[in-house]
Amino acid sequence: QVQLVESGGGLVQSGGSLRLSCAASGRTFSMYAMGWFRQAPGKERESVASISRSSSRTNYADSVKGRFTISRDNAKNTVYLQMNSLKPEDTAVYYCNAIRSSGSPFDSWGQGTQVTVSS
Repeated sequence: QVQLVESGGGLVQSGGSLRLSCAASGRTFSMYAMGWFRQAPGKERESVASISRSSSRTNYADSVKGRFTISRDNAKNTVYLQMNSLKPEDTAVYYCNAIRSSGSPFDSWGQGTQVTVSS
């Protein structure tokens, strides 16, 4: 099982940028597709972006396409989320997780990192 620690969140003005990092423990990191998810107050957790094991494929929610970029460094057991042109509606707690072959994330989650975008 992969253990995850997210970082890089903060308070930013609308139009600003942040880069989130997710450090994973364990030697199995490169075996899994990885994803970033977010949960806004009063809303369900949603998928933001995902990346395949070799970084050959990425997918994005329509709401972040063209603004967010997911990447990973298997040598560092780290996955990143570059977020540009941030909007107030991007405000949420952001989580990363490994993705099972079924396409769903694993049940165990890290503490997440708070992203707050002011208007």
